[in-house]
Amino acid sequence: MTKITTKTNSTNKMVHQSYPESAGEKTETMITIFTPTYNRANFLAPLYDSIKNQSSKNLEWVIVDDGSTDNTHSAVAEIISSHDGSFPIRYFKKPNGGKHTAINMGVNVAEGELFLILDSDDELPPTAIETIEKRYKMIMANKTLSGVCGYMAHRNGDIIGKPIINTTASSLELRYKHNITGDMCEVFRTSVLKEFPFPEISGEKFCPEALVWNRIAQKYRLLVFPDVIYLRDYIDGGLTDNIVRIRMNSPIASMMTYAELNGYDVPLKEKAKAAINFWRFRLCCKGHSNGQRIGAAWNVLAPIGIIMHLRDKWVH
Repeated sequence: MTKITTKTNSTNKMVHQSYPESAGEKTETMITIFTPTYNRANFLAPLYDSIKNQSSKNLEWVIVDDGSTDNTHSAVAEIISSHDGSFPIRYFKKPNGGKHTAINMGVNVAEGELFLILDSDDELPPTAIETIEKRYKMIMANKTLSGVCGYMAHRNGDIIGKPIINTTASSLELRYKHNITGDMCEVFRTSVLKEFPFPEISGEKFCPEALVWNRIAQKYRLLVFPDVIYLRDYIDGGLTDNIVRIRMNSPIASMMTYAELNGYDVPLKEKAKAAINFWRFRLCCKGHSNGQRIGAAWNVLAPIGIIMHLRDKWVH
């Protein structure tokens, strides 16, 4: 029988409900499947089916509810009540702070050696975990590699990231050396994500994943393989659909991302685009910019950033 426990911390701000696996010999978990969610209760049952149907169950599912006001709590409880205990499911609720803060919490509580972020409206093909395990075992002794990276596809089978490559590369090299376009599925070692947490900026509820992935790229590379391990379709109202408005509401994290990208060893064109976007979101700051700056020579592109900022204000 599945056991349910509830704990509330001293500030009454976080509820932790743990749903451990069935009794038996405990084995080391290879992969934490992590789902950050906010008011997406209706997506959780199909997501659970995707995880339950994995050919390998060497995993745990950690859900962090980022302050949902819908029936997410009861949806998770319903899933647990029918769960066969073939893998642990753990649910945490926290005050709303944005996806990046949920990721930080998930990393801190994860028991898996690897950490796979699976958004609530996406799913995994049935052999995803088995494939990740197989690929990771090829490189797990190599501590210069931060994990593995496979491809995403739409549910109709169309691969999102192109071109298809089979190599080792950092996240920056994927974009600017191998010219990968489209989202990829990075599966990092949990220890690496603990080394590079997302900055949590007061008053902001968004931080681009690229900020952290690029920081990791300064020290580590990934094993990139050509298999599809993640299925996604972009839905109306999601982060991707509203990304400019979201960045405008979190300008310091956005500026930080572009300022750092401008300083990396990337093509000159990308440095210029980063400088323009820095100024585009710098003008969204109400007061201080938290010390974010780019090299003085790049300020010549500020007028373009200002024009883009004015257009954003008109549209959004």
